[in-house]
Amino acid sequence: MFVLLLVVAFVSAAESAFFSLSPNDLDELKTSDSKSDQKILQLIESPKRLLGTLLISVNFISIAIVIINSSFIFGDEGWFDFPGSPTLGFLIQVVVVTFLILLIGEVTPKIYATQNPLKISRSLVYFVLLLQRLFYPISSFLIMITSLLDKVIKPKSHNISVDELSQALELTSDEDIPVEDHKILKGIVKFGNTDVKQIMQSRTHVTAFEYKIGYTKLLADITAFGFSRVPIYKETFDNIVGVLYTKDLLQYINESDNFNWQSIVRPPFFVPENKKIDDLLREFQYKKIHLAVVVDEYGGTSGIVTLEDVIEEIVGEINDEFDDDDLVYSKLDNNNFVFEGKAALNDVARILEIDRVDFEEAKGESDSLAGLIIEIEERIPTKNEKITFKNLVFTIESADNRKIKRVKITIERANDEE
Repeated sequence: MFVLLLVVAFVSAAESAFFSLSPNDLDELKTSDSKSDQKILQLIESPKRLLGTLLISVNFISIAIVIINSSFIFGDEGWFDFPGSPTLGFLIQVVVVTFLILLIGEVTPKIYATQNPLKISRSLVYFVLLLQRLFYPISSFLIMITSLLDKVIKPKSHNISVDELSQALELTSDEDIPVEDHKILKGIVKFGNTDVKQIMQSRTHVTAFEYKIGYTKLLADITAFGFSRVPIYKETFDNIVGVLYTKDLLQYINESDNFNWQSIVRPPFFVPENKKIDDLLREFQYKKIHLAVVVDEYGGTSGIVTLEDVIEEIVGEINDEFDDDDLVYSKLDNNNFVFEGKAALNDVARILEIDRVDFEEAKGESDSLAGLIIEIEERIPTKNEKITFKNLVFTIESADNRKIKRVKITIERANDEE
């Protein structure tokens, strides 16, 4: 019985060791010239057969232990036979055998093997190969049965909500994931739940040109603004008729003012405000374009959205040589920031490193910082006025009777040392 307990311990240790090998352990095995290391890789390549062999071995040996236990140790005229008290004999038999199997055959070897998987795997590889040959017919039969069951019984899919993924990510230790990687993971989790309206450039901040503008004036303005793609409209911005690519003008740079530049305007791509940005990204890839015109429910132009805006939702801000960070926000210290009123709430949340869900209840139909403050106060605040929202204090640094131009945001942190 003691020998069988040791064999159970070896099998349990082998099971934990082989299935606990880390990627680094596997890399070490792959680069090794040892025959035993190559045998380990061969066993791992067929995980179903390996697991089946080990489970069959444990069951057969456990049955043998029970037979020996009931026949020779606790049976009639056995070492621990209690003819006068069968109940006591039964209790001792169950408790002792169960304890020995769990302690010697399961718990102790598995704990040790989990902590030293590579060492145990190398020690027991030939033992496992022997068991595999011994129980090969039975394991083959079980693999065939399980394969048939896999085809008949489809695994139940688990639908995980975005909120559940976000909560799981928040519980992840910062030591496990670098800060930048953590931000990217958060962006990926929320990516499919973000509308185009949340990341677009509103119409008031879009540079566009009228269809009938002269070519000389067009060239001067495009050079001044520095955009690679600009919308073209007729009469009003709600009537976008195309998108002009600056690169298309290079071969006509020396043309006169009456040059028909309208002939090289490309057709616009329209998307609704509520379109999800993961769908928009796929359409950008399929159509091989970088800019879309966002329209509201009435067909009016709400603004534009670019491929860069979409990608920034995952990787954070992307700045090129034409971007000027000071025009959007400035960081005074870890708790104080100055934003333009037009700053998108999405960008504000990302820069402040807070969850944009905090703004959802209060923002109403607004998507900018100024719009959020107006929704909270139900009016346009005056200069130097302070508005408290959760742990944020908004100080109006510049405003007129029509809009909020610049806002200072102070984060009130618990146990703030600054």
